Formats: sequence, C-alpha cells, structure tokens
Amino acid sequence: MVATIGGARHALFWTRAGLVDIDPATGKVRFQFPRRSRSHASVNAATPLVVGDLVFLSASYGTGATVLQIDGASVKQLWDSDDALSNHYASSVYHDGYVYGYHGRQEMGQSLRAIELKTGKVQWNFDHFGAGTVTLAGDKLLLMREGGELIVALATPKEFRPISRAQLLPATVRSYPALANGRLYVRNERTLACFDLR
Repeated sequence: MVATIGGARHALFWTRAGLVDIDPATGKVRFQFPRRSRSHASVNAATPLVVGDLVFLSASYGTGATVLQIDGASVKQLWDSDDALSNHYASSVYHDGYVYGYHGRQEMGQSLRAIELKTGKVQWNFDHFGAGTVTLAGDKLLLMREGGELIVALATPKEFRPISRAQLLPATVRSYPALANGRLYVRNERTLACFDLR
C-alpha cells in the first residue's frame, strides 16, 4: 500500500517476514521491521492500518498486534501484544481512535473486539463471535459472518451494540463484501447477491 506519512510518500509491504517501507520515488528501502510467527504455517494476511504517523499490524499464530510510529526512515514500536487483537485473515478497521476486528484463529471461534489504537487496551470483547469480515461504513460496522449473516453495529468503544441483522447467504462466506452507492454485494463459492441498504 502507498500512504502519506509525515508529508512523505511511503510504499508499505506487509510480507510474511514483516513490514518493509520503501521510498516509491527511488525504490530505496527506508526500513524493515521483522514480524513473523515461529510457525512455518503462518501468514501475515490482514492489511495494516495507517493512521497519521501510526501503523497498526496484526497477525495470528502467536504473533499478535503492534503499533509503529514512523518518522521518515525511523520506526518506533509503541506497543506489542498477542492479547490485544490478533487478526487471522480478516483485516481490522479504524474509527475515531479505536480499532475493531476479529481476535484469534478462525477455526477456534474468534471473538470480536474493540481496542484503543495508541495503547492496545481492550475496550470490549464479544467471545465466540465466529469468523468473518468487518467493513466500516460511516460510524457503523458491517460484520459479514462466515455463516452468511450480516450484523450492522455501531462503531463505539463503549460496548458491542448491534442494531440490525439478516441472513444474506448460506455458509460459507469468507470474501469481503463490496459496498457501493448504498448497495452491499456479497458472495460465497456459488452465489453473488446484491442487497439495498438504503
């Protein structure tokens, strides 16, 4: 991904071995931040979040989450925890100082969490929520569960607050939905469907 951090363009590559920051104008490596599980079956699948000069990284397999502060070619680790928000395959989202996402391995019955970006402090946790994806739409979380259920919840650090839910497709839904002009496009292995959310 390419992002502007501190007025400079950064090309960030989240590889299996860690984060690599490259100057997109010259191709020069600014820094490398090693971040990999000791497990040979591990992957770093969740997309990093860039918020100002902070980069949130998260992975499962005993790796956990961390927040890096980037200043030019230097990087400072602000916190590191496997107990904050360990994303397996689904990326988290950011809203007003907080990160929302799935914690734990997909096959173990993930929990849904909100954490504070700058500290990693867990704000709330909903155990055994199951796997899925999370998309931010304004101040709402669109939670597409693997079982095909969509839950719409407020993006608030105070509590998990669902406001509506509907069974959209039969299982298994792992792909991210697409949201465009008030319509949600969802698919599983056999079906592509469009739902009007307006």
